Amino acid sequence: MNGKATTTRTKLERGRSALGPALELVHTGRAPTRAVLTSELGVTRATAGAVAAELEALGLIRVDSSPGSAAGSQGRPSHRLAVSGTGPVALAAQVHADGFRAALVGLGGRIVATAPGCVAVMADPAQVLGEVVAAGAQLLRDTGLRCVGAGLAVPSAVAEPEGTALNPLHIAWPAGAPVREIFAECVRETGITGPAFTGNDVNLAALAEHRHGAGRGAQHLLCVATGHRGVGGALVLDGRLHSGSSGLALEVGHLTVNADGRPCHCGGRGCLDVETDPLAFLTTARREPGPEESLLKQAGDLLRTEYDDAAVRNAAEELIDRLGLGLAGLVNILNPDRIVLGGLHRDLLDADPERLRAVVADRSLWGRSGSVPILPCTLAHNSLVGAAELAWQPVLDDPLAALT
Repeated sequence: MNGKATTTRTKLERGRSALGPALELVHTGRAPTRAVLTSELGVTRATAGAVAAELEALGLIRVDSSPGSAAGSQGRPSHRLAVSGTGPVALAAQVHADGFRAALVGLGGRIVATAPGCVAVMADPAQVLGEVVAAGAQLLRDTGLRCVGAGLAVPSAVAEPEGTALNPLHIAWPAGAPVREIFAECVRETGITGPAFTGNDVNLAALAEHRHGAGRGAQHLLCVATGHRGVGGALVLDGRLHSGSSGLALEVGHLTVNADGRPCHCGGRGCLDVETDPLAFLTTARREPGPEESLLKQAGDLLRTEYDDAAVRNAAEELIDRLGLGLAGLVNILNPDRIVLGGLHRDLLDADPERLRAVVADRSLWGRSGSVPILPCTLAHNSLVGAAELAWQPVLDDPLAALT
């Protein structure tokens, strides 16, 4: 083979190896123009142009035909890049204590369509997952969009590599239910192509926030959130979820923050899970939970609309202090550069941000001089978006192999 042919093949191989990294840069909003893409990839302008054109041909991104400059920028205008609004989607599903929901999610974390959520979770995981996948399959038929795969978020630690729901404490599923196997079978039965994945709901919320929300740009992101019941945590290190040796890392809900507190489902007492979740807030505020709405919505509405009530304010302060104690312990151990809070914890932060930040700083090893930013999660349905991220990952790793 002559030298020119070898050089051409080398350029093609280099360009194709850059497809995945390039797609991830556009997917996460870190490459809004071809010039930024060139710089981030460390390739020539010609290679970056060829990579962008290939991704556009695959239907994954859109390249503006006319170069433009961002306001206030200097230098040569560059072609703007964005994820395709008509490209393929991932089927995302979420199960929680008060129901389930299905959605179609495109690149960029964009929710394209959602199906109305069910308000009851049956004790048979196969029945629940069959219904949520059927709802997602109907969305695909209605939209006519191509599906790259499916992801499921569940309110339980998911043991690896088996994919079993180890401790679904707040839904009536048996411990050790093979949720990944059941979910994958339901996906296959509906004719949906592409791989199927399963993960813990807070892990997936953290992944979504890191790529598309309040955690974007953080190197070590800690996420702590209340669901409809209980408390979960997750850690993203250098862009990847830290799940431990068998998928069970960061069960922060079972940190003890009140030695004389409420009995916990895990067998302990005074855990974050029962001291700072929606039921704990309603109980501490001396409000009887109603059956008509989810506990998360009831607690959030009460906090936002009746914060001037002494019982509500005192309950909020008590939960903030408990939460701050737990976060301080995590800061001492993990040393994150950012914390994001979801669910009721986000509402508690909004209600009294200075109190929470002061508790964390006062109880952290590094004190106020080393305090870590604490921010609210910003994505609606971040666990759904995170479930879709699982399905998108093979495409981000190798777009050509995944789609052709």
